[in-house]
Amino acid sequence: MTEPHAPARHSSGLEAEPAEAAGRGAEAPEREPGRHAAPADTDAAQPDAAQPDAAQPGAVEPGAAESGAVEPDAVEPDAVEPGARAPRTLLGPAEIRDLAEMLGVNPTKKLGQNFVIDANTVRRIVKVAQVASGDTVLEVGPGLGSLTLGLLEVGARVVAVEIDARLAEQLPITVELSQPGAQLTVIRDDALKIMELPGEPSRLVANLPYNVSVPVLLHLLEHFPSIRAGVVMVQAEVGERLAAPPGSKVYGSPSVKAAWYGAFRTAGKVSRQVFWPVPGVDSILVAFERRPEPLESEELRLATFSLVDAAFQQRRKMLRQSLSAVLGDSATASELITAAGVDPTERGEQLTVDDFLAIARSWNAR
Repeated sequence: MTEPHAPARHSSGLEAEPAEAAGRGAEAPEREPGRHAAPADTDAAQPDAAQPDAAQPGAVEPGAAESGAVEPDAVEPDAVEPGARAPRTLLGPAEIRDLAEMLGVNPTKKLGQNFVIDANTVRRIVKVAQVASGDTVLEVGPGLGSLTLGLLEVGARVVAVEIDARLAEQLPITVELSQPGAQLTVIRDDALKIMELPGEPSRLVANLPYNVSVPVLLHLLEHFPSIRAGVVMVQAEVGERLAAPPGSKVYGSPSVKAAWYGAFRTAGKVSRQVFWPVPGVDSILVAFERRPEPLESEELRLATFSLVDAAFQQRRKMLRQSLSAVLGDSATASELITAAGVDPTERGEQLTVDDFLAIARSWNAR
């Protein structure tokens, strides 16, 4: 576990994209500038009525959040008894803002820094991910620690990868103040470059940055086979594409590549109002389970992915045309595709990952 006041080790973690983290909450009493506040003892589900950041597009006017922080089809917060107070282990809106001010963090679109500020939403994500005591969980882009604390709250061990040095150094301090003795390891690094992790995490639970969510997810699945399941929060459009079946309008390269590793499904939309600053796009949870065994060898994975990329770069063309550059020419492409048991006049959006793999095997055997 990282020492409370020690700078985090090399760590990688991207913050949730502008579209995936932002929010508001109930106005809290004035605190001294730069002072780190302990977890709120007010109901974490209550939205923050604090003034929205004028520099952030899409900020909600005071009182707007009272209409409900959760959309009809969104991930709903756990029920809270009237007048009950949330446990003092998670961060509330006021604490998130205090921490950001103390660290001089001005949430930016470039790093996708949007922070979840609703404790009940955090607990719902942890519940959907089926995280249990003793699990080792990988979190990418922990930011100020909202989701991190939710994972630790159920007794999980967390390996958090954070790219921002200020956030990486503060996270163990925040955790020690909120949940003394919790098992946290912070790694400061770029999630797209990280190649080894301690503890062999079995689950991935993260609010992924929208601008690199698919590359980060695929990188982690490729290099860390210990990850067997998980839940990621991404931009709604991206999440729906990841889980799309063949023939769907949104089925594409991410859909096929995700299917190589396992089964993906959407697990509920998340309201924009549970983030700070409020994002300009909708967010969605995507749950996945890895295949018990790899679909094929690394050599055939690379061949399959090259075919997938070529097919969807020219998705309106028939396979014999879209794959001709990769396979040699149109005649050769038709021959290899037919040998794989696939109709060369079909388009990439009609093929399953097994169809693409069959073509790759035909190509590899030539």
